[in-house]
Amino acid sequence: MKTRIITAVIALAIFIPLIIYGGWPLTIAAVVLGIIAMSEVLVMKRMFVISFEAIVSYLGVALLILPDNWLDFLPSVATRWFGFYLLVVLLLLHTVLRKQRFTFDDAGVITLAMLYIGMGFHYFVAARAINFQTLLYGMLIVWITDSGAYLIGRKLGRNKLAPKISPNKTLEGSIGGTISATIILAIYLYLFPVGDGFVTMIILTLILSIMGQLGDLIESSLKRYYGVKDSGKILPGHGGILDRFDSMLIVMPLLHMVGII
Repeated sequence: MKTRIITAVIALAIFIPLIIYGGWPLTIAAVVLGIIAMSEVLVMKRMFVISFEAIVSYLGVALLILPDNWLDFLPSVATRWFGFYLLVVLLLLHTVLRKQRFTFDDAGVITLAMLYIGMGFHYFVAARAINFQTLLYGMLIVWITDSGAYLIGRKLGRNKLAPKISPNKTLEGSIGGTISATIILAIYLYLFPVGDGFVTMIILTLILSIMGQLGDLIESSLKRYYGVKDSGKILPGHGGILDRFDSMLIVMPLLHMVGII
């Protein structure tokens, strides 16, 4: 527990100034976090983190994370998605050159991971580009839901939420986390409006809180499939980058889909 607390304090001391300042430091940090998260997927799949497919995956994640104005130097025909498509084609060609040592399934996992991680961090950066309170709104949904679910689950938890995927999570904790996030974010939205319509945003908060918990379960399912406890070891007591940002990777793109970002 002591290690977990020390890691959290150090991480917040670095992370909070970055999200307050925003701009290029936050963008660079997001790219670095995205590449580390991608490397965690490669390690879980028992691939080398320094290899052709790994380098392609890092380029793909970085390409998806970078804001549009960072790619203005590219010719008009070379859009973000055209570049991403070319990287996927390189992975597919690699399946031919490696002669079944790198398979279509491997290429598929890497492509899906690039999208999952890249788009999550892209809209994380995009939220800060709008303003600080929009990014903080999305992050508070994740943080309060997680903390509320943990605290209420410890006190009142009886029924397992998804025992085969995440045995420590309870239905009571899940409901408590969502209620906590909805109530606290209602106060936040009253003081710092985000989006259009107070009642609409409260309903959206409830939905995003639930989706964030599903994002947590998605990452837990990934770890169960590969037989690992944590996605990585970069954060002592907390695991890897995917362990810490799993809910955010779902919540931020959804904020874009509903027109907030």
